[in-house]
Amino acid sequence: MPRFTPFPALRYCDRTIDDVIAPPYDVLSEVDIDALNARSAFNITHVDVPRETAGPQRYVRAGNVLREWIDAGVVDFDDSPTFTIYRMRFIDATGAPRDIAGVLGGLEVVDDGAGGVLPHERVTPKASTDRLDLTRATQANMSPIWGLSLAAGLTDLLAEPGEHLSSVTVDGVEHVVERVNDAGRVAAIAEKVGSDDVLIADGHHRYGISRTFRDEVRASGITNAHVEDTLAFVSELVADQLSVEAIHRLYTDIDFDGLRSALGTSFDLSDAGTPTADTLAAMEADGKLCLIGPDGTGQWLTPKLGAFDEVRSLDGAWLEHVLAEVAHSVTYQHGVTNVVEAVTSGAATGAVLIRPVSVAEIERTAREGLLMPPKSTFFTPKLRTGLVVRSVV
Repeated sequence: MPRFTPFPALRYCDRTIDDVIAPPYDVLSEVDIDALNARSAFNITHVDVPRETAGPQRYVRAGNVLREWIDAGVVDFDDSPTFTIYRMRFIDATGAPRDIAGVLGGLEVVDDGAGGVLPHERVTPKASTDRLDLTRATQANMSPIWGLSLAAGLTDLLAEPGEHLSSVTVDGVEHVVERVNDAGRVAAIAEKVGSDDVLIADGHHRYGISRTFRDEVRASGITNAHVEDTLAFVSELVADQLSVEAIHRLYTDIDFDGLRSALGTSFDLSDAGTPTADTLAAMEADGKLCLIGPDGTGQWLTPKLGAFDEVRSLDGAWLEHVLAEVAHSVTYQHGVTNVVEAVTSGAATGAVLIRPVSVAEIERTAREGLLMPPKSTFFTPKLRTGLVVRSVV
């Protein structure tokens, strides 16, 4: 089972955090970064998102900026090892209220396949060393991975408020941060998370980078317990907290007629009209997918009887199965409007809207040691960066 440890969190000294936190680095456009940089000289993106235009020394500069903030008292460490309760309250895409309660701490970095901390989907390899270079330069974990604990009762342990530090509402989501430094409660949280597996919901790449960094430090002969864990937000795997949306499929390197013909071997096609939010609801209700063509209109994809009897009941797995012998390339996009725009603009030949994966299926993935296709899940809302930084020295 994974170790989960408190640590002296590095936090902004000013508890008004509106202008200094940011979304995860990997969802930010250049325009987003410009806007966040401009909001404050101390916005976390000045450290967390070194830009290629800043040249080869950008990571060194990021590390220097973080140390300057520490020296100037912009950020400071907790006096003792703590956990941080992080709550997100919002209305999800279906109109249902959600109240996610998780805890920020140090999650053990385990070897690939060792168990304890489990991937839930196959990961698309990334050639970039950006996060590794940043970790080396800052000697810190800047943004957390999101782990789902299979330990029943974690939510109950987090129900009582900790010491309130900050709260901010961004895009309709209230983010609340509370410190836990009571030794008994810290021990109880650590024990609970460490009593069962943790499934990586978001941040597979960052977790892999933490493993690479740990191995580098080990190989150097330096003994450093801090690199044996990495910053993680851990919440309980329960349906009433999680908001899981789909990541749809964009296809290129195949013409639309060829894509439609290939899908027609396993699906019955019928007119779906122009895709809207109601399209997703109909897909969920009727157990079908939706193919988007170059004119922006959709066609229902209804599975033929028996076509997927030997295939796991996941839309992504169905599509991989049907197109396994067909030359094509696939990328991933969230949001119906974005998908339609990609196809009508010619950026993609065609697209398929898929349904969200259920929480029950996510748990089954964990318990049976299975992996979903890449980009099977999109957990919302996205965690904010800058609420807590974890030193690895």
